[in-house]
Amino acid sequence: MDALLPLALPALTAAWTAWRSRAIERAHPPEGNFVDTRAGRIHVLDRGYGKTPVVFLHGASSNLRTWEPAIGYGLGNLGRTILLDRPGHGFSERIAGRGAASLEHQAGAVIDVLDELGIDQAVMVAHSWAGALGARLGLDHPDRVAGLVMLAPVTHPWPGGVSWYYEVAARPVIGELFTWTLTLPVGEMWMQQGMKSVFAPQSIPEAYQDRAAIPLVLRPHQFRANAEDCASLLAEVTAQAPRYGEISCPMTVISGTDDAVVWTHLHSHGLKADVPHTKLILLDGIGHAPHHAKPELVLTEVASMLAEVA
Repeated sequence: MDALLPLALPALTAAWTAWRSRAIERAHPPEGNFVDTRAGRIHVLDRGYGKTPVVFLHGASSNLRTWEPAIGYGLGNLGRTILLDRPGHGFSERIAGRGAASLEHQAGAVIDVLDELGIDQAVMVAHSWAGALGARLGLDHPDRVAGLVMLAPVTHPWPGGVSWYYEVAARPVIGELFTWTLTLPVGEMWMQQGMKSVFAPQSIPEAYQDRAAIPLVLRPHQFRANAEDCASLLAEVTAQAPRYGEISCPMTVISGTDDAVVWTHLHSHGLKADVPHTKLILLDGIGHAPHHAKPELVLTEVASMLAEVA
């Protein structure tokens, strides 16, 4: 019996993970519709009316609901707004496997969403990881991107790599075992600490974990998708950063001076240097979530971008 324990324990943990994942999904069901793209079915929340829609692209370890606690109350004033789960996140599919971590692939999936919804051009609002995606959209699809609003974006190569658990979870075979046995139980224990590091030096907004449906990221398939995105990002931005001078659309970058997750001096200042027509707004004492710390400012800048491109 003792000899069987090493085999039984992973099986039991995987069974618990499957049960717990279903419970998380029941607590945070999809709110929007689904659109067919090259990445699979993408979960989309399409609201309001307006000539130029605003598309919101979430960062790592999140989903489309992460916008709600910050600026959800003001979205109705922006006209038509489209929130989507990136491939493999939230309730979106990820049929290309690790190939879906490619910025080119995800940018193409966003364009597929615009095509399916009959949208010619949109303003893109991108946070953190999605800053690189927003830049790629501006590079590869300039005729479809009316403007870019980047919030604490990742855009340039940085020294070092990513957290070890992303590297492990992104690997074949061992990554599957890791995500089905460890990430959910351990992740639930450490979730509050992880959120503290993202919001520091500000505090976590009240009821943020529930309102933003953060536990969704701990499900095995999304944790793996998130890990693949993060593990691939350094190579992706290293390849595309030399092209940033080609970005021709208006761009506003809003970042905090105390961001300990994405270095403002490297990425945001780097964008300003590479794309001189960029409007750079630096917020003193603000961390990695400027849309939570200064929601009115972010909404005003998005509205200004809409007015500029109109």
